[in-house]
Amino acid sequence: MDLSAYQSVDRAANSCFLQIYGGFHPQESDQAPAGTRTILMLGPFEPGFWEFTTKAAEFSDEKPNPLDRWSRRVIDALADEFAAQALYPFGGPPWLPFYSWAIRTGRSWASPVAFLVHDSAGLFVSYRGALAFTSHIELPSPPAHPPCTGCAAKPCLNSCPASVLDGTGYDSEGCIAYIGSGAGRDCLERGCAVRRACPVSANYPRSEAQSEFHQRALLRRHAPS
Repeated sequence: MDLSAYQSVDRAANSCFLQIYGGFHPQESDQAPAGTRTILMLGPFEPGFWEFTTKAAEFSDEKPNPLDRWSRRVIDALADEFAAQALYPFGGPPWLPFYSWAIRTGRSWASPVAFLVHDSAGLFVSYRGALAFTSHIELPSPPAHPPCTGCAAKPCLNSCPASVLDGTGYDSEGCIAYIGSGAGRDCLERGCAVRRACPVSANYPRSEAQSEFHQRALLRRHAPS
């Protein structure tokens, strides 16, 4: 298996603290851009992603959505370098099916609480974008089983202090109300307790400052107008 093209893209992504979180060869049902033969999905390269990105100009110009704007600039440049098309999970509607694409890589799965769980990032998995290629790129073999297979305790199922997520559904309004209250300060400043409870997440070196950024962004998106 010739992985040289895959490895070249991954090295270039690593230079700006991104990495390939998996890839797949799309079928018609995947809703990929016409002519796409390979999609590589990109997420934070840890440790160091947050320290690197927050030094960028997007985080000091006081304009909204600094992380999304940083992602567009950096991933657009990668797309230009490798003659690919940049795709993003934000900027809709319409929204691209990143959840189902992630599962198609064989490196992310629906966890017991329905959030995506990744083989190395756990429940802290996030995708900053993807690259679509018209060429066929050989991909490494994915893990044989999701990390949840060997997780007997499944702490994600009983770690939500607000009891808004139990594996059968997700009360998003209740979650937002909780992290916006005094009682939810720990989840606001350190990140979702359910995501932190995942044994894979616990070994993934994501900055708490990054988790807080995302939680505060969630509150802003749902603040009364």
